[in-house]
Amino acid sequence: MSRGVRTQVSVTPQANEDIRRLDAATKNAVGDFVRRLRADRSNRALRLTFLREAGGNGRLFLATLDGTRMGLLLETEENRFSLLAVRLGPAARDELARLTVEINAVSGGVELVDQSEVSANVVAMPDRPVPGPEPGTGPEEAPVAGATDAPTPVPAAGHAASAATPRPFTLPVPLFARYGDEELVELGVIASLLPTLRRITDSRQLEAVLGHNLPGLTQEVLLALQDGMEPREVRTFVTDQWRAEEKVDPQDWARAARRPVSQVSTEDAAVLDALGDSFDAWRLFLHPEQHRLATTSFKGSAKVTGGPGTGKTVVALHRVRHLVAQLPPGQTRPVLLTTYNTNLAADLRERLHRLGGDDLVRRVDVKSVDQLAREVVEQHPGSVLGTPMGDEEAMALWHRACAEAGVFDYDADFLDSEFKHVILAQGCGTERLYLRAERRSRGVLQRADRMRVWQLVETYRALLDGPPRRTTYALIADEAARIEGRRMARAIEQARYKEEHGGLDLVHREAGSGMWLKPRYQHVVVDEAQDLSASHWRMLRAMATPGPNDIFLVGDSHQRIYAHQVVLGRLGINTPGRASRRLTLNYRTTREILGSAHGLVYGESFDDLDDGRDTLDGYRSVLTGLAPQYWRAPDWETEMRAIATLLRERHERYGTPYAAMAVSVPDKAAVTQLAYTLACEPFLIPASEIGREGPLDTDTVRIGTMHRFKGLEFQRVFLAGVSEGMVPHQRIEAFRLSSPDRYRQEEQRARSLLFVAATRARDELVVTWHGRASRYLPRQADLDAGRAASLLTDDGPPSGSNAA
Repeated sequence: MSRGVRTQVSVTPQANEDIRRLDAATKNAVGDFVRRLRADRSNRALRLTFLREAGGNGRLFLATLDGTRMGLLLETEENRFSLLAVRLGPAARDELARLTVEINAVSGGVELVDQSEVSANVVAMPDRPVPGPEPGTGPEEAPVAGATDAPTPVPAAGHAASAATPRPFTLPVPLFARYGDEELVELGVIASLLPTLRRITDSRQLEAVLGHNLPGLTQEVLLALQDGMEPREVRTFVTDQWRAEEKVDPQDWARAARRPVSQVSTEDAAVLDALGDSFDAWRLFLHPEQHRLATTSFKGSAKVTGGPGTGKTVVALHRVRHLVAQLPPGQTRPVLLTTYNTNLAADLRERLHRLGGDDLVRRVDVKSVDQLAREVVEQHPGSVLGTPMGDEEAMALWHRACAEAGVFDYDADFLDSEFKHVILAQGCGTERLYLRAERRSRGVLQRADRMRVWQLVETYRALLDGPPRRTTYALIADEAARIEGRRMARAIEQARYKEEHGGLDLVHREAGSGMWLKPRYQHVVVDEAQDLSASHWRMLRAMATPGPNDIFLVGDSHQRIYAHQVVLGRLGINTPGRASRRLTLNYRTTREILGSAHGLVYGESFDDLDDGRDTLDGYRSVLTGLAPQYWRAPDWETEMRAIATLLRERHERYGTPYAAMAVSVPDKAAVTQLAYTLACEPFLIPASEIGREGPLDTDTVRIGTMHRFKGLEFQRVFLAGVSEGMVPHQRIEAFRLSSPDRYRQEEQRARSLLFVAATRARDELVVTWHGRASRYLPRQADLDAGRAASLLTDDGPPSGSNAA
């Protein structure tokens, strides 16, 4: 092999997990080895040792990374390697040599299993039987799989079994006994693991086996079956998402190694990032379904939905990178990446830069949708933009409009919502149009009521015109949508005229440059789509010409924290059939927390950002951790002091940084009160409020309302004040009889807010309340809850937290 030939090296997800679990020195050793191997594979200092043929076109090698670390490599083509595994210590060579390496029949990915390690964690089937049910016990009373931890029944006095008539015995039932080998392999379980699976009889053994870095598809299938999913559901929500796009050849290692499922990333720079600390592995590695969504070419628009933590934002970022990669060279920014607020837009920009650097970011406009709308209006000749008002100022202006018109039949919240979600959303520029407007999910409003509402709207608009001249972000978006709509109409007309006249240059048809008539963007990518209004969508629709890959949006109606509910198909954004996809695997939250959070919205009906319905069917996590904790207090003061005690315990006893913990409260007043309690003796805990721009970059406990938790994540999250009358707020009871539709909307929004806040937790969720617990909490929460007052005594019990 000639010196200087550059070698391609990819890192498999299982190798990446090995690297992540080991120390920083391992990351450095692997990174240095990969760089040297890329530079010249013939370098003898690499110490590559042939191990064995993998079959077909694959060969396995052992590599010494440094004095104590070794790696297992798969060579599939000349100058192309995959790093499969990394081991540390004197037994590293033997451990790597005994690994079973194969191609998964479903995903087509390169996978491996350490047979010795997984078998050591399964207790062998006993040589002699264990006690079974009493004679005469029906089959329905026999022990079930996973029930071996239950205490053995003791016969009542006077009924001991005699030696002459011993009780019958039965063997424990393996957890996966009801599934045949062929069925498990078809679902995606790696075949070499089957003998071990047949010996697993309880959940502890399964957890031990799963803890040994099994292939991702195998882990997901086994956990789904353990959770009670039927094979057909597993096939839909798990297997089909991993399935290779073509038939899998179990001997074609070259094709298997090139599949995205076998790589942390396909680009060298991204691989090196994954080996360092600059970017979490899950943010680079794409699940097969995520990769398909990020790289598929759609005939028009596409929509991706999914619960919290399923990687929707990751897909959006990789989608942007894919779209930019298809662009011809240039200095323009033909791709828009947008979301609903400035804080999230700034985070998207930072993450996009870490994914692709300056070359990627310079071709993309990253802006919040309101910032974009404001720029459109400001740049338009003749537009006069007033000072935008906040929500509280807008409510005050509605009260003033009611007073001036002498109409007091409607509250300010209702009027503001009707104005945004009916009048502006449907472009009702006249009373006649408003009288005919559809009020989807908003109940019936009689003609006479609509006429009075329109009178108030006209008074409100007159007050906005001032002086001083004021406006709202909803009005700015509405005006921007009109401006962009007119621009797109002229662009379409010019294109038609140009085609009719043989493609001649038609700059003379406009007073300015003909560039003005080109659409602003070729591609639009939208994150947190559920929180954009109809006006936002009309504006975005007009910014890109309908066609292939025009608009790509990700969102989840279960996390809708504003009242925007739109039907995208009616706004010209159509995502039929396979252009609408769902993600179901949570990468952030543990199974225990996810199960509790799911209960907060269970039974509610949610839209799919269109005319259909969305569910959390198949929503799951492969992460395990602590069960949520519940604490009840007699009053708010005791609750706040108990929270302070728990925060200090996590910091001092378990070493959790203050910045890794956050407390969600029902309103702004509670933010101030809790921050004061934390700052006082005897706690002296530093705290800061989560504002519009997100959390401050300081080592403080973050406190914010549930609205502020959107898009954030923390190691430990405390949901405080989850009391009846606060969550949901008691003011919605006024609508229970007077406006049932509005009552249902407010109930759903309150549930969604709590759901969003709960799913910000990575490792631990703590829920506290005073008085009666919110009706949204699980029924057993009050029974399971500890007494918060007991935490405030010198001899009070520990919190029970045991997370590192």
